[in-house]
Amino acid sequence: MSEQSLPDDARPEYADALPEYAERVLDVTELIPPGRVMTYGDVAEYVGEGGPRQVGRVMSLYGGGVPWWRVVRADGVLLAGHELEALGRYREEGTPLREAGRTAEDHLPRLDLKRARWDGGERAQGHI
Repeated sequence: MSEQSLPDDARPEYADALPEYAERVLDVTELIPPGRVMTYGDVAEYVGEGGPRQVGRVMSLYGGGVPWWRVVRADGVLLAGHELEALGRYREEGTPLREAGRTAEDHLPRLDLKRARWDGGERAQGHI
């Protein structure tokens, strides 16, 4: 993904400066309570800018210092390459999961988004 796909304020002006859009995405990520999740699209909607791909890009570049496992795919599938670490964190936090069915190729559970999804209302003091 190129920088052109990020909102204008997310394009780095200085290599060591965190783009304002990225700061807002990371701030929302830190608001998500343990045991709850938001989809990439949910975060974009909460921030009021960008979309799932832009949030995913921010998380891939800057998300290591925040609870990245709480920002998830809309289908509940665990983040590729980070499945086991994320699964351990979900179990530790009590995040609702749906166990894998017999036909599941990877035998990993999915997130139970109906129960785990957070709408930003419980702890948030307004939009970022």
